[in-house]
Amino acid sequence: MLKGIDPLLHSDLLHALASMGHGDEIVIADANFPAAAMARRLVRLDGVDAPAALRAVLTVLPLDDFVESPAAVMAVVGDPQRVPEAVRAFQPLLDSAMGRPVAIARLDRFAFYERARPAFAVLATGDTRKYANIILAKGVIARD
Repeated sequence: MLKGIDPLLHSDLLHALASMGHGDEIVIADANFPAAAMARRLVRLDGVDAPAALRAVLTVLPLDDFVESPAAVMAVVGDPQRVPEAVRAFQPLLDSAMGRPVAIARLDRFAFYERARPAFAVLATGDTRKYANIILAKGVIARD
């Protein structure tokens, strides 16, 4: 056991997050996402919903503040302006992690898949809600 580490952050996930470099991306994916087919590195968090996974990841992962949006979600097919329940839950977690409001990019389904394909890792959750997917870009920890 380690002190101060969210219990959802198991050794495989911590290794993936620590191995990422600035600008690398990780996908937090719902149970419907084709994670195994798409992932370069697949990490599983079965039984955990996507916002809980995001909350845990954000305790150790700095978000990229050199880009317009360090996060992207999949837009609802046929209703791209609708904000699904899981995405509504993502917003305050991102805002809190960055200490300011974070713009979340919305990508259509196939653009989301294309961006997800080269991601450093895919974190497959057990969230069965549609559109409970988010891509995060890793930032840096500055010493200044």
